[in-house]
Amino acid sequence: MNKAITDGLVLMPPPFSAGLSQWSREDGTPGTATYAGQPNAALVPSDQDFAGCLELQKAETVQRLRYMGQTPIEPGLYLRVTVRIKAVAGNMPSVRIAAYAGRANGSAVSVPLTGPAVALTSYGEVVTVSAIIGSGNRQGVDLVWGVEPVYGHFGLDLTGANGGVVRIDDIVIADVTEVFHRKMIDVVDVRDYGAIGDGTTNDADAFAAADAAADGRTVLVSEGTYRIGGNFTFNNPVRFEGTLSMPGNARLTCTRNYDLNTYAAAFGSELEGFRRGLQTLFYFTDHVVFDLSGRKVDLTAPIDVADLCGLTSLSSRRVLTNGLLNAASSPAWDSDTVTSVATYSPGNASRLTNVANVANIPVGARVSGTGVGREVYVREKNVGAGTVTLSAPLWGAEGTRTFTFTRYKYLLDFSGFDNLARFEITDIDFGCSGRASAIMLAKSGLTFRIADCVFTGPKDRGITSIGSGCQGMIVDQCQFLSDEQAMAAQNRNTIALNSNANDLKLRDNRVVRFASFAVMGGNGNMFIGNHFFGGDDQTDGLRQAGIVLTNTNCKTIFTGNYIDNCWIEWSNEHDPAPEFASEFSFGALTLTGNIFTANDVSAAFRWLVIRPRGPGHFINGLSVTGNVFRLVNASIDRVEKVDTSQAGLDHGRARNITFDGNTFNGVSQVTMSPVTVGISQNTAAATWTVDAGGYFPFGGYALACTSVQAEGALRNGANSVVDATCYAEVRQGGGEDRVALKWSSSVKGKALVTIRCDSPN
Repeated sequence: MNKAITDGLVLMPPPFSAGLSQWSREDGTPGTATYAGQPNAALVPSDQDFAGCLELQKAETVQRLRYMGQTPIEPGLYLRVTVRIKAVAGNMPSVRIAAYAGRANGSAVSVPLTGPAVALTSYGEVVTVSAIIGSGNRQGVDLVWGVEPVYGHFGLDLTGANGGVVRIDDIVIADVTEVFHRKMIDVVDVRDYGAIGDGTTNDADAFAAADAAADGRTVLVSEGTYRIGGNFTFNNPVRFEGTLSMPGNARLTCTRNYDLNTYAAAFGSELEGFRRGLQTLFYFTDHVVFDLSGRKVDLTAPIDVADLCGLTSLSSRRVLTNGLLNAASSPAWDSDTVTSVATYSPGNASRLTNVANVANIPVGARVSGTGVGREVYVREKNVGAGTVTLSAPLWGAEGTRTFTFTRYKYLLDFSGFDNLARFEITDIDFGCSGRASAIMLAKSGLTFRIADCVFTGPKDRGITSIGSGCQGMIVDQCQFLSDEQAMAAQNRNTIALNSNANDLKLRDNRVVRFASFAVMGGNGNMFIGNHFFGGDDQTDGLRQAGIVLTNTNCKTIFTGNYIDNCWIEWSNEHDPAPEFASEFSFGALTLTGNIFTANDVSAAFRWLVIRPRGPGHFINGLSVTGNVFRLVNASIDRVEKVDTSQAGLDHGRARNITFDGNTFNGVSQVTMSPVTVGISQNTAAATWTVDAGGYFPFGGYALACTSVQAEGALRNGANSVVDATCYAEVRQGGGEDRVALKWSSSVKGKALVTIRCDSPN
């Protein structure tokens, strides 16, 4: 850096031979006395050491010599004033660089004005005296002036005994800012190490040399387009004024500023910067987090992450965070649809065979057709064998039939990974804008985590699993905002997420007006603190399932959720043999402390729906306790039902059911089991029939009578108090929801009878 060159500053004073009227005997300010015509000053046109020079006799205690021109000073500028001098006669003085510091209005600034003094010790010996003047208090600066002075009058002082004669070479003032370049600006420019920046020449060697020389300083990629032919790593901080051109499979690794700001500057756009930074994330080990720096990235097409990175497996933790991914208008978001004939056999539950046109069926396509459950996807395909591997079995598609394969397009598509574990996405806004879906997971992998994200307007899906890449997935504190909010609920098609594997944790999410929040194909799931809305603005409106559980023994808990204008549907639609055989039937579901609400719904609405796809199933393990069920501007008969469109339940085999401690508002029939029913028998009879009155969940039977407690005395027909015992006969009446109390004699009176819809054995 040299401001005399870059900014055109005039620093050098004229030679003495140009006349002594420009040299002051005082501080150099206008009007001060000069050396022109002074008896103690003379020009020497030729000297064996200096050529032309000034001969000066010391006649004052401090003999001053100042150039009267204003030498500019500015922040960041460092000047070295240098004088070569020799004693030629008389007393030998000491010499020091000296100056006057002035403001723009000419007034003096109180700053150090003299440098270190150097004593002359022998005649004829040329001594060099210098001092550095600058704004910063840096090592090596003799006169620290700060930022107030804007110019100086520079020269020297002679001190010591009078009478001596010296000769002074022309004074030199030089810009030495570059001496302080390392510590002041801390930049190494790649052009200084041979980089061309013409977009064609491979500048990799120059970049490497600059990075090696930086040694902790910042590497500056100055203006230009620099071609780098392969992978490159900056081990020092880097700043881009120019841009890079690199092959698509070449990685740029910025180890000291790994963020989108840096990569966007390096490649000239947020989109390419995002692609290159994400690519590097899968290789870079010094950092595990790619920070989007709070910036928006407009995506014009899906990001195939595996193809971008050139990997199919990664199990080390990586994090993408802090930004907005926006689907820009582009035909690349249009879904691809293929129709094909294929054969399905329950004995080969996860595969379609003899698939026509298999080469054109995209991996990741959703499969639809008769007998296909919700959220079944193409996990893999084998063109040679003509087969398609499915994410889940089909419940009713045995034989050869036509299927439709629809491939949605995702902002981030991880389906090219065979295995991706411990990947995390946090604080990202997925701006799908009704054009794109958001995330497609890898075929397999553990603990994909999504936290504090917003999914705005997914066209089709928020998060899609096409395999077991959802195993142990965590979705925390996210918002899912449907693009179909204005639609009537029954017309919506978008789904926030689905799963096929086990052990998901969905916590504290807010999901607004999707067709469904989640279609869960795995077991061991936890729903905690979520609020999912399914309503619309229709009067007596229809609704859809907010949660769909597709396994019978689902091993799932719902705690502290707000289930709003939608229901929980429990099905076995991913069972290739949906009729009950020897497997576990519907069980292992717990709902505790949830709020169920609905408004303006039709009377047919229910919050809990079991939908068997084959006969013979029953409930074996259901706990519904401490929940609140409330209707607004509507009323319904009850809160639960069995959808018998494919099959019903075998209530005679029900086990381990608790439906207790719940609150009902706007519900005609309370649901309970066990239920305690009061009976008043006004005429003496040996058989009392106790009607459970529709209390049992899902139309269950009265399978057990656990207690009978008489209220007051039992009396015979003569109204005398008698002692009587009874036994209970269960499953009475046409609905098998009554109990017959068989007394040892005919009696009348009152009793409290506790009945259950499950059997203890």
